[in-house]
Amino acid sequence: MSNLTIVTDFLLLGFSDMREEQILHFLVFLVIYLAALVGNLLIITVIALDQHLHIPMYFFLGNLSFLDLCYISVTVPKSMADSLTNNRLISFSGCVIQVFLVVTFTAAELAFLTVMAYDRYIAICRPLHYKVTMNRGACAQLAVGSWISSMICSVLHTTNTFRLHFCGSNVISQFFCDIPQLLKISCSDTYANVIVLIVLVSLVDVVCFVLIIVSYIHIFSTVMRIPSEQGRYKAFSTCIPHLAVFCLFISTASFTYMRPRSMSSTSLDLTAAVLYCVVPPLMNPIIYSLRNKEIKGSLWKMIGRIFFLKRNELLTLKS
Repeated sequence: MSNLTIVTDFLLLGFSDMREEQILHFLVFLVIYLAALVGNLLIITVIALDQHLHIPMYFFLGNLSFLDLCYISVTVPKSMADSLTNNRLISFSGCVIQVFLVVTFTAAELAFLTVMAYDRYIAICRPLHYKVTMNRGACAQLAVGSWISSMICSVLHTTNTFRLHFCGSNVISQFFCDIPQLLKISCSDTYANVIVLIVLVSLVDVVCFVLIIVSYIHIFSTVMRIPSEQGRYKAFSTCIPHLAVFCLFISTASFTYMRPRSMSSTSLDLTAAVLYCVVPPLMNPIIYSLRNKEIKGSLWKMIGRIFFLKRNELLTLKS
């Protein structure tokens, strides 16, 4: 230990050392980031400006879009800058902050997906109680509870990780600071960390998984009793995409944090990280909102008003 150098920064291995592939990675991530940025900002703006969308379902969608903006902004811009400049160093404090934010937004994503399933359960299975159950106070408590519990979970994981010593290799085989990769390069005994990580992640995953599955069992049994085929289609169209995104997110995140080291490989780790860090913020606007008739209607109205105002301004200037 005395002959080893204490690590003061880390080197993110990223996707490739070849310059052409680095430029390609930059361009792909740039397109993904801009698409996620535009999609989520549009949803937040439409929900904020349209009074008709100030209902619980869209309140949680707005929170999810804001969360996705923050989530993708923690990892992708840094990775793009690394590929463009070929400088993949990240400071020790920067790594701590990135781990804290990634875990916070990962846990918050899971929490909001669970809350949204509960919201759909009340709306479909207990429609007469919906306004009373999902009132403003209840929605605010669910949202605040999701954010606070996610931050507490992140504090536990971040503290548990960075209490370790890093005095050997500083190379992280990932495009951002990731807890499993940090445990690999630590020169401390990580057995307790691995146990705590598996127990906490398993507990959160099981609780959220059970709540969502139970909600959807009730939802599907209620939907199947709807006499109208159009009514069944509308209910399924709002629920099945949510369930698909949840399954993709929880399976890839759980694989990343709970898999045995024997199953670890750089390409597999990178693929899993992209699936739970990059894909959800990109796909959520499409799956949840841009397919939604009310969101699309409000979006076109907002665009129409902007063009109408611009046209009137031009006519006024000409006259």
